Amino acid sequence: MEVEQTGWPVEHSQALREFHARGMSYSEIARALNARFAAFYTRNAVLGRAKRMGFGDSDEKRAEKAMLERMLRERISRSGSSESRMSDTRPAGVILSEFRPPKLPRAKAEPAKLRCVEVSPRRLALIELERNDCRYPYGGDEEGEAITFCGHPRRKGSSYCGPHFHLTRAPVIALQRTVSTAPLKLVERNEIFQRATETHPHGTNEAQEAVQSCEGAQPAIA
Repeated sequence: MEVEQTGWPVEHSQALREFHARGMSYSEIARALNARFAAFYTRNAVLGRAKRMGFGDSDEKRAEKAMLERMLRERISRSGSSESRMSDTRPAGVILSEFRPPKLPRAKAEPAKLRCVEVSPRRLALIELERNDCRYPYGGDEEGEAITFCGHPRRKGSSYCGPHFHLTRAPVIALQRTVSTAPLKLVERNEIFQRATETHPHGTNEAQEAVQSCEGAQPAIA
């Protein structure tokens, strides 16, 4: 049996390295070495030999390291199982980003009806305008298009002529009012009731009957 200078046989050092790689504690390594080679190693002897071999650390650090490695393996296994479940629920080769909600058709807005005036603009340039000329602009909608002005005599108190003055104002909508005949009918009913009360002073039933008979005889007020 080949023996190293430290007194440890080569087979014992190789077994120590093997047990250490398995994550066994130094006490467990000492018992395993004693059982395999009928030796009498202690925990401290095994720890000292492991340090001289370059991989010796305390049992607490090795336990912490083993725990971290175990947690890492569990996390990898969980992520792998979740990815497998996701791959089972979608067709092969399909990317989730390709699933987009369908675009709903938008209702086309009707173009606004523009008001116009029955006036033929003179289309004067800005430097050609006189003091009393209409300043209503034309053109300039497209790039490079010159802006001209109406040039007709303007309305008093305004920068525009009469047609363009009304064009820049909101159209007036005539309001149609419905005249109610309810107040008139109420006044007539009160007058009839007073006359019936004077005719029948002993009770109101006869007066009410007289009012109803008069209402039935009168034509409806439009």
